[in-house]
Amino acid sequence: MAHLEITCSVQVAALPEQTDPERGLHAYSYTITITNAGDTPAQLIGREWTITDTAGAVQEVRGLAVVGHQPLLQPGETFRYSSWAQIATPQGTMRGRYLCVSEDAEVFYADVPEFLLAEASQLH
Repeated sequence: MAHLEITCSVQVAALPEQTDPERGLHAYSYTITITNAGDTPAQLIGREWTITDTAGAVQEVRGLAVVGHQPLLQPGETFRYSSWAQIATPQGTMRGRYLCVSEDAEVFYADVPEFLLAEASQLH
């Protein structure tokens, strides 16, 4: 039986050029590194994100592909992409998952654990 495992790591940075605190806009870029840690090829098909600000406002994002790509990852192969999110408060969180399919058409999900949207200077 195939071992299906996709791992994800995240790096976050503030986007000052897209941030306007007076208008309640705080923007962050995130770079996701996706690695096929399994033993069979797998393709990333779509994604689901839940973005929550500290006021409790929630944004749900779902769709096919990531930044226009549906990469097929061989075992040990990595795909990296960057995107961004905008929230109404200076801090928030994101969590999500990727819909994936193995080469023998087995559907599975790769979870992206919750991560913080915040400027490093805001953290204590």
